[in-house]
Amino acid sequence: MIEKPAASPSRKTATAARRGRSPVPACVAAILLLGFAWTIRPALAEPPPTRLTFASTFPGDMKLIGTGAQELADRISRATAGQLLLEFHEPGSLVPAAETLEAVSSGAIDAGWGGAGWFNTVDSAFNMFSAMPFGPGMGEYLAWMYHGGGLDMAREMFARHNIHNIPCAVIPPEASGWFRKEIATIQDLRGLRMRFFGLGAKVMERLGVTTLQLPPGDVLAALQRDEIDAAEFSLPQMDQDLGFQGTARYYYFPGWHQQATFFDLYINSAVWAALPDPQKAIVELACGDMIRHTIAAGEAAQWRAMREMQAAGVQIRRWPPEIIAAMESAWNEVAEEEARRNPTFRRVYDSYMAFRRDYAIWHDHAYLK
Repeated sequence: MIEKPAASPSRKTATAARRGRSPVPACVAAILLLGFAWTIRPALAEPPPTRLTFASTFPGDMKLIGTGAQELADRISRATAGQLLLEFHEPGSLVPAAETLEAVSSGAIDAGWGGAGWFNTVDSAFNMFSAMPFGPGMGEYLAWMYHGGGLDMAREMFARHNIHNIPCAVIPPEASGWFRKEIATIQDLRGLRMRFFGLGAKVMERLGVTTLQLPPGDVLAALQRDEIDAAEFSLPQMDQDLGFQGTARYYYFPGWHQQATFFDLYINSAVWAALPDPQKAIVELACGDMIRHTIAAGEAAQWRAMREMQAAGVQIRRWPPEIIAAMESAWNEVAEEEARRNPTFRRVYDSYMAFRRDYAIWHDHAYLK
């Protein structure tokens, strides 16, 4: 058998061998050339960031619900490496606080921070996506919103007004309100003028109270000028910072009107549609993280504020059972009246009540009373 002679090395290979090194494969050489070109090329300009005008309903130094808007903007900026910027504006600097959602709807601003209840003059059903009297705690509310149809209905309603809403905060039960005098019976409420928010205001009106929905920054001044006799606002740490304890000394619990409260990011629908999908995902993830933060921070901070206010002479009271019963009865009447008057409210209210009946199977067995 005759063996074939070995193939002669190419001139390139032979030259490389004579120089004492292995030949460089063409693909490796190409990669090295590309890398070299990358190091010497002029740096490509980063695309300009997307800047959204972002108006808050609450002052930026207000704990949880004011600072929360700025923390959300910071999370989004960090996660997008500065490519999506929500430029925070204090209430009144772009639009009046109470008109924030209307401004998002019209496109006057790109985005806003607040609660759906601030849109209740458009439709009373919006209140149901913010807080509801004798309604759910935080877990039940989140369950209905995300797995019981609540968020779907909210988005359907907001879409009619050119708004895309994203839940971004949930806070624990609020206080029930500040009063200049002790409220011993339901009759003691009659004739009072009181700052009150949302559906709870309708309950108080049925009990003989005249209510006003004042923005946060106007409440203390109204108390000091005797324009109102009482006020509810939010959690003890926020109420303490606003200074209500210097004017009204009786502080009532529980917050029957808001056992849990949602706050949302509102983005004009056209602005939201124009965002790249990765940026939309980051906004949604940041809002989810803010929900975790506001629940935990809200639960952790209230006892300290209550202890300090008690030490300063505030009388912390719990409503007697007969007053709570009267308030709940009034709420049931208000809800049925609203449902008869407004088919959208009926649809949302019935959805929540059906979910609540089913949820009770779990709640009544799983939770301590």
